[in-house]
Amino acid sequence: MNENKCYSTACDLAKSIQSREVSAREVMEAHLKQIERVNPKVNAIVSLNDEQALIEADKADKALASGKKTGPFHGLPIAIKDTHNAKGFPMTSGSLALKDNISTEDDLLVERLRKAGAIVIGKTNVPEFGAGAHTFNEVFGVTRNPYDLNRTAGGSSGGAAVAVTCGMLPFADGSDMGGSCRFPAAFNNVVGMRTSPAAYQPILSLHCFLHLQLRDRSQEM
Repeated sequence: MNENKCYSTACDLAKSIQSREVSAREVMEAHLKQIERVNPKVNAIVSLNDEQALIEADKADKALASGKKTGPFHGLPIAIKDTHNAKGFPMTSGSLALKDNISTEDDLLVERLRKAGAIVIGKTNVPEFGAGAHTFNEVFGVTRNPYDLNRTAGGSSGGAAVAVTCGMLPFADGSDMGGSCRFPAAFNNVVGMRTSPAAYQPILSLHCFLHLQLRDRSQEM
């Protein structure tokens, strides 16, 4: 595992938590400090609930200590793309029409992430209704590229890609119909994995994940 927890891969962090080499709380505190330090510059993570995140991290550590069976993402922080519902968090889709909307249930993706042990800490920024190749909206503003704050982060999963690039999340979810995951992944130097469509149902927007693989450490913020 990288000495800097914020620049370890999701796989390495998950293994370290499972082996109790590091606690879920230590991982969470490291990422929350990184968010506090970096997010004001790039505006990738929105609707953060840091207090609840630490409570959930402590629960994750207690579950391991008690010998409970845990999932592959146990104790890992994640923020959900703000076009998806995560219970208890705003779901604005970057639109003023939904700025006061609070999700009352999880989308299936989020439900499965939680069951796998991931801890939802907030949301990631999007263009309005996810419709655009650049991430900005009237609710939360512009998400900026960490390599050059005057350049685009891409979209529509721009907030997710920037959050991973900046070490604020070990991995992030997104969606992709025509490049909404792959474009921001390329613009921000992370891996964007677009899933295959299901054979049994029509899908307009496919879920994807963004994660760290190799990094030019000179770009760490």
